[in-house]
Amino acid sequence: MAGPRQTTLPLGDAPAPSTPRSDPPPPPPPDVAPLSAALEAALLRELARVHESDSWAHFGSRLRAPVFELVDSATRLGRWVHATRTIELARALVLERPWPDVVAVLQHEMAHQYVDEVLGVRDESAHGDTFRRVCAERGIDARAAGAPGPPAGASPEVDRVLGRVRKLLALAGSANQHEAEAAMQRAHELMLRHNVEVAAAVAAPEFEVRHVGAPRRRRDPVESAIIVLLIDCFFVKAIRVPVYLVREGTRATQYELSGTRANLDLALHVHDFLLQTAARLWTANRHDARIRSGHDRLAYQTGVIRGFHDKLRAERKTLAGTGLIWRGDARLDAFYHRRHPRLRSSRSTTRARVAHLAGREAGQRVVLHRPVEGARGGTTRLLRGGD
Repeated sequence: MAGPRQTTLPLGDAPAPSTPRSDPPPPPPPDVAPLSAALEAALLRELARVHESDSWAHFGSRLRAPVFELVDSATRLGRWVHATRTIELARALVLERPWPDVVAVLQHEMAHQYVDEVLGVRDESAHGDTFRRVCAERGIDARAAGAPGPPAGASPEVDRVLGRVRKLLALAGSANQHEAEAAMQRAHELMLRHNVEVAAAVAAPEFEVRHVGAPRRRRDPVESAIIVLLIDCFFVKAIRVPVYLVREGTRATQYELSGTRANLDLALHVHDFLLQTAARLWTANRHDARIRSGHDRLAYQTGVIRGFHDKLRAERKTLAGTGLIWRGDARLDAFYHRRHPRLRSSRSTTRARVAHLAGREAGQRVVLHRPVEGARGGTTRLLRGGD
């Protein structure tokens, strides 16, 4: 593994968003400070560690450790260089983009290394049939623009379904509790029906991934309860993946969701809504005699999520009585396991103390409210949940 090297080399393999090339490369924006020598060396060691781990997970440990180099390219995210056995990554990528995007580009270059050094295929174009097959078999983004996702937008039919769901969620913001409950159940039914039809379709749906929540050094039991709810009720798969905090030189974890774009949009809405609602209900119900101190916060908020989860499960049983039964999507399972071929599962428990039970009661009274466009770069911010 090489130490930090400050060198400008030819254009890399994975293209960055279109930017006119300049010579010499432009300096980083004023708000993007360079790393210290110690942090850059630590970053290169972390890249080598990820390469070793992903070589084991995706390539059967058949990739030899390359030289790593950060380059000041404004037009490429990364490149595998056969002559020097080097994987180059753009400095702007590792300093400005989320760590999962860095790993996606690194895996893309590892696929090039595999095609070149292990398969010995050198008579095809860089992104030829062999390369695309290697990426597809391992859940790696052949485009290396970040996390895997379909290149085009959703189909008109999916847009129509989502439009109806959004209208129903708007009705779920009604002050009339019965109207809100009916609208929420209808939205849940519509998404269930849509996913049952997609799972039964001949044409394979497009899957992508999203990373949700902030990177955390310790597991948050409230967010973990939300993730369990999303897996159970919102047609996504989830896993907690390691991330590296480049400017701190430390490791953390973050949740990765896999699913169709429509389901991920809805799952992210529910994730943010429930985090906000759990915090709001904790503040509003501190007077509950079952809450003895601030130490009960996590137990109470986890109870809110579990109570809402109980409510959705009850609705799912009602819908099953109408013939709508979700049996899962084997194609999503396959996509998920290609990305994470060597999984280890863990289980956590929450003590059912009185604060948790109080939160669970409050969670069973929560109603999903409508998403409002305009926050988080075009995703949704959320109106207040019912209590």
